Amino acid sequence: MASGLRWLSFAILVLTGYLTMSGDWFGFLTDQERVADFLNSNGLAGLSAITLLGALFTGFGAPRQVLAFVLGFAAGSIQGAILSTIATAIGATGCFFVARWLLRKALLNRFSDRMQRFDLLFTEGTLLKILMIRLLPVGSNLVTNLLAGCSGIRFVPFLLGSVLGYLPQMVIFAMAGAGIGQARLDQLVVSAVLFALASAIGAYLYHNQRNQTLADSVSDPS
Repeated sequence: MASGLRWLSFAILVLTGYLTMSGDWFGFLTDQERVADFLNSNGLAGLSAITLLGALFTGFGAPRQVLAFVLGFAAGSIQGAILSTIATAIGATGCFFVARWLLRKALLNRFSDRMQRFDLLFTEGTLLKILMIRLLPVGSNLVTNLLAGCSGIRFVPFLLGSVLGYLPQMVIFAMAGAGIGQARLDQLVVSAVLFALASAIGAYLYHNQRNQTLADSVSDPS
């Protein structure tokens, strides 16, 4: 029964992705002029629809930075940053639980050693490590979500680390989108400076964590 429900859920997920992409909804979401017109015409219902569509957009692996840029143009820097962060967090949550429910058992059976190493790396200090990954302007949001869901890490620190790590880039790209929309050079400059700062923080956390791991590996257990 449980196996049948998993296959049914997987089929629904694939069908949802196919219908969304074949209907050019993702193309619509990358067109800032159309999104701005849609939000202006539909008010709160439009905000809700765009947020849910954005969750699907990022949940299926599309760049969250694009979503932030478009919503910054369409809704302004602050609202665009908030909406894109909420949408991406919803998408990450969906990926996490889909992976945990549908993929974890199969991957544990096939890649047990690799999954155990991932668990050992991320079980302790989950929030900080996820934050570090989200801050760095490299890597795949989708892969991180799926690996986290397939691992044994707890959801709450994963989500908090993700949201905190998403925010800087979302603010940056939303400000860039708002700057383009309003021809504001100051917003473009500030967004570029913030991007460099967020990248530097992510790199610092990465090197600090790497050095700590090395220290632990050579320390005397006695």
